Amino acid sequence: MTVLNQRISCVAAACALFSTSAFADNPTLTNPAISAVLDGYYQNTERPMAERGEGFGLGHTELAMSANIDDMFYGKLTAVIEMHDGETELGLEEAFIQTLAMPGGFSIRAGRFLSDVGYLNNQHVHTDAFSDRPAAYRAFLGSHYFDDGVRVNYVAPTDLYWTMGLESFKGDNMRAAGGESDEHFEEHDDHAERDYKNIGIYTAYTKIGGDIGHGSWQAGLSYMRNENGRMVEGEHEDHAALEAGHDDHSHSATFTGENTYIADFVYKWAPNGNYKYQHLTVSGEYFKVTDFAPLEDGHDTDVHSADSVDDMQGWYLSGVYQLSPNWSTGVRYGETDVQELHGDHFDPQKLKETEVSLAWHHSHFSTVRLQYTNQQGTNYFGIEDDNVLTLQYVMTLGAHGAHQF
Repeated sequence: MTVLNQRISCVAAACALFSTSAFADNPTLTNPAISAVLDGYYQNTERPMAERGEGFGLGHTELAMSANIDDMFYGKLTAVIEMHDGETELGLEEAFIQTLAMPGGFSIRAGRFLSDVGYLNNQHVHTDAFSDRPAAYRAFLGSHYFDDGVRVNYVAPTDLYWTMGLESFKGDNMRAAGGESDEHFEEHDDHAERDYKNIGIYTAYTKIGGDIGHGSWQAGLSYMRNENGRMVEGEHEDHAALEAGHDDHSHSATFTGENTYIADFVYKWAPNGNYKYQHLTVSGEYFKVTDFAPLEDGHDTDVHSADSVDDMQGWYLSGVYQLSPNWSTGVRYGETDVQELHGDHFDPQKLKETEVSLAWHHSHFSTVRLQYTNQQGTNYFGIEDDNVLTLQYVMTLGAHGAHQF
């Protein structure tokens, strides 16, 4: 029994030490870890605000390289290749450095990286148990939010895993609408004059976790301040319609507000104390986005031109059970309630998604997944009742680092 508990405890311990000690291991600068993640699929139709299109396609295909630069710094680069409308797109998802040896449990990360808000966001999408992120992520974070910025993280010297951090980002992909960075509005001269702030996103988060019996848990709270998240009348309606209508592939958030609050939890349980053979993962997150309604004079007033609503919500709950080293199955349900601006009023929109997945893992490096999604929408860009079937493979080549808890 002692041995089993020690194995479980290793999950929380690894989580607590991830920010520093995981990077301190090999590879080194002269022998960097280089890996590729191959993601291909066939899908019978599209999900709103999702990256995968109808038919055959390439998903989140990654090329990654990482190494300890010296005894003080770690560095990582991740490039992403995707197909959209027959075009091959190359993007840079991560290019950051991180300190390894700061005193007192502190660490600093700078460059382009995944924000640590919520539970799923700081994880690469190829690690997910479903082919696409929950609708709340697609609506409020552009599927997964990465950006150019800096993070200060602190891990407290407590028996429980307890970390907290602050982040600051450029925030271009989280702007409400318009401006020079939004390619869809280049032709709308009257929308190009909005004065955006250069540092648009500030986040604060804390996560705490520990062990219960043969399982480990983690809960977190996150806050995101979006200085450019409030709409300007006449802009957001067109912006949201373009995004949800699959005419965009910019990883931008479809619905934004000045304040976003996220609560998350995850519980992992291994009946025999060894996660390799069998384990259950239950996770969920709740999003609340507020202060998005346009201001009457555009600045510095609390009077909204559409003041009947000023908050949007989304949540999901998922359970994934690995039956054996070769098979796993999952169920996920989520709802997203958003508001679309039409003139001087908002129209509520609701999307419900029920998803079931079955995955075959020939090894730790190969997964073939079949997923069924039922979508039910209320005024959600024309979606009433739709069924999505996805057949996907995810294969990893080379040395790929461990992921977070």
